[in-house]
Amino acid sequence: MKTKHYSTTALIYAQSLLELSEESHQTDSIGEDLTSVADAVKNDAGLKLFTIDPSISIGQKATLIKKAFDGKLSPLLVNFLGVLNAKGRLNILTDVTDAFHHLVDEKRGVVEVDVTVAQELSQDQLQQVQQKVSQALGKNAIVTQKIDESIIGGLMLQVQDKLIDASVKYQLEAIKDQFLKARPKTLAGME
Repeated sequence: MKTKHYSTTALIYAQSLLELSEESHQTDSIGEDLTSVADAVKNDAGLKLFTIDPSISIGQKATLIKKAFDGKLSPLLVNFLGVLNAKGRLNILTDVTDAFHHLVDEKRGVVEVDVTVAQELSQDQLQQVQQKVSQALGKNAIVTQKIDESIIGGLMLQVQDKLIDASVKYQLEAIKDQFLKARPKTLAGME
């Protein structure tokens, strides 16, 4: 997992939506509905084209947004989609959605962590890793397990853009490098 960098524009819209959703105590439901809309746009070529097609006027898009979502989504989210449309920013809906969820996680002290191991961990072992990582980071770690037999043993943790490599493979490579650096110089090299 790599830290995703959000555009300033996406972050501004996401932050505004987060503040409004918190004021109205709708953060979770807004997040779920926002994800549903963004997923629909991402997975439906027609909807995706609708968000970026300059031949469809902002007024036409506004009418279609109201018709499609009024009564189905919270008025706050319908209005938010209207603002994105009015500003010609429907094309960044997916980025705004990702940034919104990132800001919510950040605010709630949640961090996603990938743990790579050579063999699948049991639920108990995975829970121990989650507890230790949460404790070390002072945040609630959401752990995703990945299997890579090439690391031989140990584990690798990916937390945002930081990699902690405690694999046997890494340790063996480090020992090999130390041996190579410490080997005596040959006579030919000393002439």
